[in-house]
Amino acid sequence: MILLDNSGQSKTDRQVKRDQAFLPQPANGICGRLGDKWTVQVIWRLSLAEGRKLRFSHLKRDIDGITQRMLTLTLRGLERDGFVRRHYFPEVPPRVEYELTELGAGILVSLQGLNFWIRDNFSRIEENRRIYDEAGE
Repeated sequence: MILLDNSGQSKTDRQVKRDQAFLPQPANGICGRLGDKWTVQVIWRLSLAEGRKLRFSHLKRDIDGITQRMLTLTLRGLERDGFVRRHYFPEVPPRVEYELTELGAGILVSLQGLNFWIRDNFSRIEENRRIYDEAGE
């Protein structure tokens, strides 16, 4: 039995429309930003910072393998999208700190869900990798 609401739509129809509303929108660039190599690492690192602010040099030191150029580009993109706020201090030498905005902190809920999924499935993924690698030899 399908129940109808006042609009005459079934719950099934509403569910389909809701699901379609959350399809990835690659043209808007957000999925691409969150799916790149460095963005999530920067967001995680900023979320763990004491006082919630980190200097550029601290981020570079803590994110293994990131170059100065890639960190700069990643932070600029995050700042442009409103995930990160940049604080410039005109000292000698100049000091720049970054922090997550409310919008940037909001993505942590989704990232946490992904992190739980990885934790719950990592042994299966490792096993699949092992099987695949052995078959290729």
